[in-house]
This record gives sequence, C-alpha cells and structure tokens, in this order.
Amino acid sequence: MTRDDDLQTLLLAVHALTRIAAIDTQNDAPAAQWRTLTLLRDHGPQRLGDLATLSRVTQPGMTRLVHQMDAAGLVERAAHPSDSRVSVIRATDQGLDALAGWFEQFRAALAPHVADLSESEWEAVSMAATALSLRVGLVPVAPAIGSTANDKEVVR
Repeated sequence: MTRDDDLQTLLLAVHALTRIAAIDTQNDAPAAQWRTLTLLRDHGPQRLGDLATLSRVTQPGMTRLVHQMDAAGLVERAAHPSDSRVSVIRATDQGLDALAGWFEQFRAALAPHVADLSESEWEAVSMAATALSLRVGLVPVAPAIGSTANDKEVVR
C-alpha cells in the first residue's frame, strides 16, 4: 500500500465514521448546517458568495440554507464593515451553542464504534490527527485540567 493509498483509506474511513455518527445521533439537521456553522466559527463572518465557495455549494443553495438558519436563529446577516451595500453572514451565540451541542452528540455517537481500539491504536490515531491537523491549519489544543489525553480538542 502506498502513502497515497493510506491517505485515501484514512479519508474514506473518516467519511464513513461521519456518516455513522450522523445516523446514530438521529439529528435531522442537514450536515451543511453544521459545516456552515463550523466555517463561520473558524473563518469569521463571510459574504454569502464567499461562504458558498468555502462550503463548496452553489450560491443559490447557500442562500436557501442561510435563510433557514437565519429563521432558526443560528446565523444573522449584518452590514459589511467597509461596504454597507454588502451583507455578511455570522454565526449567532445560539448557532455556536447548537454547534457545540452537535459536536458533543457526534463524539458520543462515535465512542461505541471506537471503544475497542487498543492503546497503541489510539496513539496512532492521535499522531495522525495531530500531524494532519497541522498540515491543514488546525492547531491542537492541550487537554484541559482534569481531562484525559483522549479528550484532546482541536480548534482553528
């Protein structure tokens, strides 16, 4: 197996785990909602077109999603700081709280699927997660006081 094969296998496994966790949570919110809130959390307020580009969806699709999320109180539109003719989308506190709750549900749903990993397998997962997170601009955060090494969180 080549390194390219290893990366592909890792990516496909992560996608499969994402689907499994989404099904197990029985959360009916679209995955695009969580992706959009994550992008707004990580990149700050965005113009609608820029947000669509970041999320790799069409602008009309992002317009519909943002309208639904705005109606739910998860995002809000605000005037652009330097051009009042343009609006930007930002996550609300309610949206960020919902995202944090989703991540908790997500982790809880994944836990049983990986509970039987050995200590050396967890070390390999941790090493891969850290190495790849650094390559894509995510910064690993040290565990909080009282948490275990398995509770590491990655933030942007």
